[in-house]
This record gives sequence, structure tokens and C-alpha cells, in this order.
Amino acid sequence: MIRVLLADDQDLVRIGLRALVESEDDLAVVGEATDGLQAVALARRERPDVVLMDVRMPGVDGIEATRRIVADPELAGTRVVVLTTFELNEYVFDALRHGASGFLTKDTRPADLLRAIRLVAEGEALLSPSVTRRVVREFAVRPARVPRPHPRLGTLTDREREIVGLVGEGLSNAEIADRLVISPATARTHVSRAMVKLAARDRAQLVVFAYQSGLVVS
Repeated sequence: MIRVLLADDQDLVRIGLRALVESEDDLAVVGEATDGLQAVALARRERPDVVLMDVRMPGVDGIEATRRIVADPELAGTRVVVLTTFELNEYVFDALRHGASGFLTKDTRPADLLRAIRLVAEGEALLSPSVTRRVVREFAVRPARVPRPHPRLGTLTDREREIVGLVGEGLSNAEIADRLVISPATARTHVSRAMVKLAARDRAQLVVFAYQSGLVVS
């Protein structure tokens, strides 16, 4: 059973999400929060597998709540999916930087939302290559930022650094394999090793590391 926590200050949104989640035999809602502080408290009490986190909530917002949940060692098994009104806005990168496993727009089709919950619960990142490219492109056009290399960046081999950069560009394993003329299995192995070395929770965090370390070629 996948345990889901809902965090949204709009009653109608929570009611709709609860009805959808509980219509599935393998999913269960274990709590509802109306603000970020309550979301953190419920996450610590209920230990959900997945938190569906709204960004704009009164008091502590969804970004800060995500940061607190991800930083809590007792919640290492909890994944956060941020809910946004628009696919691209100033919050998306911050959400990923603070450890969200991905994001969904509130107009996501029900079937896609259910699939997303299951994917994230299994440890996958909810960040498609096309969306990754758009997120990175959005931040690439902003004023230049000084790269902040990950402290473990030096542990990567040259090939792993190259592949992390391609992950940051939004390429899938298959696309990386085509670009570097290697097998998809080899690309997947390099990605997995890089995630272990950088202590990345999932592929979404690897995208953030690549961007912050200056490995994404604009």
C-alpha cells in the first residue's frame, strides 16, 4: 500500500485528490494538511511514501515544507511531489533544489497523477526530459549565477561528469546513449554511479547538481 499525504489549502483540491487516490486499491490517503507547517508535522507522524505538496500555502509555504521534510533523516523514505498552477514558474527550480522528486501541474490528468504517485514511490524522478529542458532553459536566461560545484564533484570520472551534464540538459538514458554512442545499459550504469557518488536522492536532484555545478552547456 502506497501511503499519500495531501498538502493544499484549497478544500476542493484536497477533496478531489482524496477521492482520486482512494479510488485505487494500492493507494491510501494518510492525512491532509492546509499549510506547510501542518504538512511537516503530519509527515513526521504518518511517515507517508509520497507527499503531494502545493506551493502557495499560508504561513510556511510548500517549498520550505519540502526542505524540512527532505532534511529530516527520519523521513528518508518520503518523496515530495510539488503541485503547481503553471508548468514553469519561479518555484519549480527551488522545489527541485530543496529535494522535491518532481512536480505536477494541477491540470494533470487523473491517470497521469496516479501513475506519478506510483513512480515516485518506487524512487523514480517525476521529471520528463522535455520538462527538464524547459526548466533549465528558463533559468539559463536569467542573470548569470556563479556555479557552486557539488563538494563531491571531484569523485566523478570524466565520463560521469559528461553524463551528469547531459542529464542536466534533460536527456533520457536512451538519448545519452545515442549522443555518446554507448549502450543504454552503460548510460544507465553511469547515471546510477553518479547518483551514488553525489548522494542524489533521484534523477531530479542530479539535474539540480548539474545546473549548480556548471555542467550544463547552454
